[in-house]
Amino acid sequence: MENYSVPFIFFPGLATAEKLRLRGHDIVLWLAGKDVEADALKDWEGPRHTVKSQGFQSKSPVEITRTVYSLNRATAQCRRLMRKDKPDVILAMGSYASVGPVKAALRLKVPVVLHEANVVPGRTVSHFAARATVVAACFEESRFHLQNADLVITGMPLRDGLERLGASSVYRPPEAGEPFTILVTGGSRGASALNLRVAQSAVGLKARGINFRIIHLTGRADQEAMQEHYDHAGIDARVEAFVNDMSAVYRQTHFAISRAGAATCAELSAFGIPSLLVPYPYAVRDHQTSNALAMEKSRAADFIPESDLDSVWLEKYMHACIQSPERLMRLSDAARARRGGSAAAALAMLVESVAHGRVVA
Repeated sequence: MENYSVPFIFFPGLATAEKLRLRGHDIVLWLAGKDVEADALKDWEGPRHTVKSQGFQSKSPVEITRTVYSLNRATAQCRRLMRKDKPDVILAMGSYASVGPVKAALRLKVPVVLHEANVVPGRTVSHFAARATVVAACFEESRFHLQNADLVITGMPLRDGLERLGASSVYRPPEAGEPFTILVTGGSRGASALNLRVAQSAVGLKARGINFRIIHLTGRADQEAMQEHYDHAGIDARVEAFVNDMSAVYRQTHFAISRAGAATCAELSAFGIPSLLVPYPYAVRDHQTSNALAMEKSRAADFIPESDLDSVWLEKYMHACIQSPERLMRLSDAARARRGGSAAAALAMLVESVAHGRVVA
């Protein structure tokens, strides 16, 4: 029975850790000491280490010095812990939380598997890719950015419930008399500019006599204002800051207007949801735009920069989509074609192969 370590990055890391544990391996999670980790791990019964560190959040010389000190301290702590219980392999899901465990593993000659969620790799994966045994990626387009690494496409691990329900769901446009359901989501922090333009375009759709409803996940800041807007306009809308059970939302959705984070792209693909992707324009390395372009290239979604999005264009675009169920089905089919099998299972098998010293193709 092998001992695998996973620097935990929320649900993708946890989903893969669960697959590995079901396959009979001992799993140790490595945490960064963030409050949100406790909620995500409330049902995890396995061992864990908490090694606090911080990422680069400022270009201030003082802050950079503090961050470097924090990461070096985390590396030293990880090395001490790994010497006591050396893992057979480490799976790192990216971000600064992986820096300490990965540096320690490399110094102790522990094989390292990195996972990159986005087309454009983050700083951690870019820095360690050449020294890792293999890099697992979600997008084929990542090969251009990681030419010095051995790359395997595994996809984005999803929570087990989303994965199972996505695999069994069947997309269909609305039947006669059924409202067209539009999902709007700006990610965990919401998206005020996107929220406003969608809400304005909805007024125009209503004036056209379109039978539609909106599920709008606004984030906390905009929830009250968006609900008031829809109520005043007489638009059928469910407005929530966040929703825990996204599978139920996806199964009701005929079309999504969304940011282009890697997890969102994977979930839309899993459920075969046609979508318009509006990347967050201030994302690090503009990675959401690269994700959206990859989705558009495979005809799994449409894409528009936020700077080009206005409510009049969006109203006309949505009206055309609603009037073209054949095109919606083509988008859905292309999205599903990106899904493949279980990404968590594929990543777990890759970790096993590295632990056993097998050559990765």
